[in-house]
Amino acid sequence: MKQAGSILIVDDNRDILVAVKLMLKQHYQKVLTTNNPFDIIKILVDEKIEVILLDMNFDRDAISGKEGFYWLKKIIAQDPAVVVVFMTAYGDVKIAVDAIKAGAADFITKPWKNEQLLGAIAAAFSHAKDKQQIGQLTRRTQGLNQAISDQKFKLLGQSATMQKVFETIEKAAQTDANILITGESGTGKELVAHAVHLASKRSHQAMISLDMGSVSQSLFESELFGHKKGAFTDAKNDRVGHFELAHDGSLFLDELSNLPLSQQAKLLATLQNRKITPVGGTNVIDIDIRLICATNENLQQAVSEGRFRQDLLYRINTIEIRLPPLRERQDDIPLLVQYYLEHFCQKYKRQLTITPNDMAALISYKWPGNVRELAHAIERAVILSDDVLDISSITNFSTIAQISTPFDDISSEISNNEQSNTFNFDTFNLETLEQRAVRAALKHHQGNVSKAAKALGLTRGAMYRRLEKYDL
Repeated sequence: MKQAGSILIVDDNRDILVAVKLMLKQHYQKVLTTNNPFDIIKILVDEKIEVILLDMNFDRDAISGKEGFYWLKKIIAQDPAVVVVFMTAYGDVKIAVDAIKAGAADFITKPWKNEQLLGAIAAAFSHAKDKQQIGQLTRRTQGLNQAISDQKFKLLGQSATMQKVFETIEKAAQTDANILITGESGTGKELVAHAVHLASKRSHQAMISLDMGSVSQSLFESELFGHKKGAFTDAKNDRVGHFELAHDGSLFLDELSNLPLSQQAKLLATLQNRKITPVGGTNVIDIDIRLICATNENLQQAVSEGRFRQDLLYRINTIEIRLPPLRERQDDIPLLVQYYLEHFCQKYKRQLTITPNDMAALISYKWPGNVRELAHAIERAVILSDDVLDISSITNFSTIAQISTPFDDISSEISNNEQSNTFNFDTFNLETLEQRAVRAALKHHQGNVSKAAKALGLTRGAMYRRLEKYDL
């Protein structure tokens, strides 16, 4: 049975072309020939060629092989995935070595033994397959990086605090130092991570992200280090872990404060040794990554409370980048509003402007959900507005003051009004009241999802479901 594959034979001796073609077409589906090397580039354009069997000497020079090297260079420039096997009647060790150095896969002397030639061609096709897979992987990585840059919003800011953030990103990106990004939920910590990666020397490789809050303890090692088939009940195939995926690139670990102490020790050991072993495997794999972590918790306080290892904190925060909440950079709100307005108008094919009064209202709001909340608010307003952006079209935006009241103030208001018998709810709708409670909890705990969930008597997962439900 013939093997899939296409090969081009180039030789100025027509008898050799006929003989080689007769032999190779018994084994491969497509065998082309030419006695003119000037046809090579056109054939590569018109046909998908995987292997070229190329004579080293044509009419210009009978023995030096210079013509072969010339055409080898042309072939590689046209299609680097093509594998070239040289052949010549003048065998010479130095020429063979030079041929391999120049990019040829093998070197065959005339006359040859059929078994020798078939073996060289088979090895060339195997090499061609490997080059194709590497090319696909490279394209996938480039595509991944492009997708990451295209899908993410821009990190914007003109305030003094954001200018300091940008300066730190620029300086930190030029090194391989581990970076810890801190800030409330919704401030854009992942955008900072991407900005660091794209400005670094590793930008040609992927940035692999993992939300540590979503990783169960039983799957921690599998997620980070990978596993071998059969390592545990559900391990039906080999799996590459995030550390190995991020090799030569960046690894972004979000919500790091959620990592249990036992797993913190394993992470620390990996960062110290720069080696991993997949679950169920025996081979040690060297890893070279740039580590970027993010958290909305105070890790120093977590260390003092015994919830986070101090040695791990030292390891991950060589450089700390604090991202300020939106209420601390109100000068940036007009810039952000305009950016998201243009973005969502383009997305939904709308043409809207915003009035000065509405812009002033957006600037005065404290935005407990930070930039994420602002982006969602603008998107909803773009969808619901007519000709001019109407922020009153945003659900409950007109009751911002009520929604963002901290629990202590709500309790005080209820207590005071109960004494005077004048307290009234503007709604008894449970869903609306729940949404307000969730917003209030986030406000009170400065965007810390874990603490807000605890205050509401919810699990972290239940809290995230409500954040998604109410688009917070």
